[in-house]
This record gives sequence, C-alpha cells and structure tokens, in this order.
Amino acid sequence: MNKYAFEVTAEETGLRLDQVIPRHVEGLSRRKARAVIDLGGVFVDRSRVKIAGRTVRAGQKIEVSVGGALDRAADVLKEPRIVHVDEQIIVVDKPAGLVTAPTPESDRGDLLDQLTKKYGETFLVHRIDLPTSGLLVFARTREANKKLADLFKEHDVEREYVAVAIGAVTAQTIDRPIEGRRAVTHVSPIETLATTTIVSARLETGRTHQIRLHLAGLGTPVAGDRTHGGETERSFFPHPPRLALHARMLGFVHPGTNEKVRWECELPEDLTRWIARLKL
Repeated sequence: MNKYAFEVTAEETGLRLDQVIPRHVEGLSRRKARAVIDLGGVFVDRSRVKIAGRTVRAGQKIEVSVGGALDRAADVLKEPRIVHVDEQIIVVDKPAGLVTAPTPESDRGDLLDQLTKKYGETFLVHRIDLPTSGLLVFARTREANKKLADLFKEHDVEREYVAVAIGAVTAQTIDRPIEGRRAVTHVSPIETLATTTIVSARLETGRTHQIRLHLAGLGTPVAGDRTHGGETERSFFPHPPRLALHARMLGFVHPGTNEKVRWECELPEDLTRWIARLKL
C-alpha cells in the first residue's frame, strides 16, 4: 500500500475531491480516484471522506492510500465460512485474500464489514494476515468483546497454525522478542518432505507476523512469504499458490457459558492440492 499526503493550495480551492487527487497522486486517473474515494481510502483533515464531489479549500490536508484494495475491488467478494454463531460470538474460517478489518485504504468488504452487515453490531477481537487462512473469533456484545480481549491479553487462548516451511525444521520452542515484546512459538514437524517441512506452530503469545518471523529467523521461512524470505531465499517447484500458513485450531473459554470451547478446520483446497504436488 502506498500513502500520499498533500495540502490543498489556494488555486485548488473549489475543486472536487476527485479532481484534486489526480494532481498529486501520479498515475491515478479521475476514475480511479473516485474508486479510491468510494473504497474509503481518502481522509480530509484526518476524517474519512467518501464523497467524490465534495469541494476542497486551501490548507486542508488530504491523505490518500492506494494499494491492493483497488485491484481486489474488481474481484468477486470473498466470503468466510461461518463455523459457529450464537448470541455472544461468531467463529469464522477466513479465506486467504480477505482483509480481517478496515484499513486506511478501505472500510468496505472486509471480514468485519461483512459480519456486521449480516449479524448487526460485531466487535473485532483479533486478526490474521491478509494472505493467511483459518479461524477467527468475533464478539457480538461489548461484554463478550471485553472478556475475549482479556483472554487474548493474558495469552489464555489455544491457537495452532499449520505452516509449510522451506527446509528442515526440528521440534523446538522459539522464544525470541518481536519489536521488544516477548514472543514464544512452539514448533513441531508434522511431515518432512524433500525441500520443505509441514509444521505445527502453537502460539503462546500473539505478535504481528509472529510465526512468519520466528520461522524466518531459523532460516526456514514460510513458503510463499514475500515479506520474510519465503520466495527469495530458495527456489523450489511447485511454487505455492500463496502464503502457506493456515490457522487450524482455536480454543478459549466461552464468554457466555464460561465453558471451554474449541474448533478446528483443516487446510483449504488450494494448500491441500499444492502439498499433494510437493509430495510427488
């Protein structure tokens, strides 16, 4: 995602928002500027504005975020599989390529937006990355949101991921800080292949990109990880269809019943087919 920021000049006073943006964002036509505005990627004086015809005045500060959401807007909307829903929580199996929550680039079509439109007020509890698939829980009440947030804060949640790492991985606990904060991942091999290892990664803490960073730190990055070396360190065939990381298991104390609940969802078809080809 690219961010652009500029201040409206005196001579631009009275222009429409979709007229002034192309003047400052190279390569963005007026039509694309309207699309970015509609997606929610434009802020005027720090407030999101979604009206292309709104006129601007001198001194206003405009921020424009342009990235993958503009391309994804033309795609068929990705929808999650609802795993469980009750009066307190919603558990979903998020497909890869679906954003969990609004970003500066867009506030439309993300997972939270879809659930809110379907079930009413919904609260974001945690996230998984755009290219990662798997289980997420959302809260339906403020009380449930607080209880779940406390569980995640205290690391009192079971979370297991399946990843395909490039190279050989042995069973171990990785205790390595991320951005100065304690981060612990318990890794164990599920199956060792010729050039990769299918691993189980259990989170003790939950930092951004934790599994990806910890495996990359071992010299065995997650296959398909463009950010942390999973596509550049070593080449192999067949190439992964996307980041080979899936949130397989999620367990916690239910905020309404106070009983332990647990869900599992196996690897989606895209990774299953790819792993089958790896084994050949």
